[in-house]
Amino acid sequence: MRLQIARRPERRGLRLWNVGIVLALAFAAALLVAGFVFNTGWDLLGARELKKQPKIDSRTLFDLVKLSFGVVAGAGALVALVVAYRRQRVDEDGALRDATRLHTERFTAAVSQLGDESAAVRLGGVHALAGLADDAPTRDLRQTCIDVLCAYLRLPYTAKSALPAGDPEALHTYLALREVRHTIIRLIRDHLRNPADQPNSWQGHDLDFTGAVFDGGDLSGAVFSGGTVNFADTTFSSGTFRFLNSIFRGGTVNFTGATFADGTIGFNNATFDGAEVNFLRTEYTGATIAFNEATFNDGIVAFNNSAFRGGTVNFVRTKFLGGTVNFRASTLDGGTINFTDARLSGGSVRFTSMAVFDGNFRFKRAKFEDGTVTFKGSSFRGGAVTFPRAVFTGSTVVFNSTTFGGGAVTFAQATGNAPVGLPGVGSGAPAPTGLVLAAGW
Repeated sequence: MRLQIARRPERRGLRLWNVGIVLALAFAAALLVAGFVFNTGWDLLGARELKKQPKIDSRTLFDLVKLSFGVVAGAGALVALVVAYRRQRVDEDGALRDATRLHTERFTAAVSQLGDESAAVRLGGVHALAGLADDAPTRDLRQTCIDVLCAYLRLPYTAKSALPAGDPEALHTYLALREVRHTIIRLIRDHLRNPADQPNSWQGHDLDFTGAVFDGGDLSGAVFSGGTVNFADTTFSSGTFRFLNSIFRGGTVNFTGATFADGTIGFNNATFDGAEVNFLRTEYTGATIAFNEATFNDGIVAFNNSAFRGGTVNFVRTKFLGGTVNFRASTLDGGTINFTDARLSGGSVRFTSMAVFDGNFRFKRAKFEDGTVTFKGSSFRGGAVTFPRAVFTGSTVVFNSTTFGGGAVTFAQATGNAPVGLPGVGSGAPAPTGLVLAAGW
């Protein structure tokens, strides 16, 4: 046991080479540099050989003595420089140890506040942890503070809708806890708004909200640049959760397995530029997800294998300039997916192998100028898919291997080139029941 305790500081502390090795390397480097400078000067002066001098006069002897003292002084200065550098490193390491020890003491006090029964004390602990994250001497210690704040949001939480009726004490407890939780979300948002080059920016750090329950919150204007933001298996039960004007640039934002039961989740005016945003295997029963006027420049937004049983997903006036939005193998059995006035000028939107039993797809006045939209392998057994006044100019819109077995798919008043793979287009054969083609197709 004593050996283990003695070795820990050696593994965790500052690692320095043996001073003898360092001095030897320093002298060798100095000789190499001096030799290089001497040879360069010799060549520049055009010297060919030394003039032989059989006798040494007093002046030459004095110069040799001065040179000897200069070499000794230079060696001493080099030794002093090496020692001073090592002392500086040791002092810096000691200062870091002191800062880390102080940080740990403050961290322990702040975490104990989070466990207090009083909501006011918990709020104090939240602000203390946020301040500690800003003052953290290392990136890892900052991440630890952020992890604790995120962990608090993952604690069991009862939404307002599940509270017992007529219990004012339960309501007051809920409101107090909700205030603490929303304060954490607000502090995270404020730090994500700070430019990445500022010392108190949390951009690039990981945020783990796995399994949390949210009944509102605001991350508007946040910049998600690098790192991983994890909303996997979360539940959005009520209220409004905002990502308005947020920027998703690089990194991953993960909503895999999330449930959107009620309320509104807004990504309006958000910019997606190289990020990967996953809504894989998500369920929608009554919520509204809004990407209105958002811009997709690059990256991937994936709703694969999701179930839409109610609610609305809006892409109104959304610009698709690049990247991919994917609904592959998802099910629409209620609710609405709305692309009204959307503009596809690049990238792709994929509804491959999607099953539509009920609900509505709306592409009113949508403009398909470039890129690809595909419904390949999808089946329409109910509901309505409408393209009123949609414009098909340069995009490739694909309906190959699509099944029309019920509901309504109408391109009435659409203009431009007919999509690829629509039965009855250009063949003279009648369109299947429920499929209405635009005039001239």
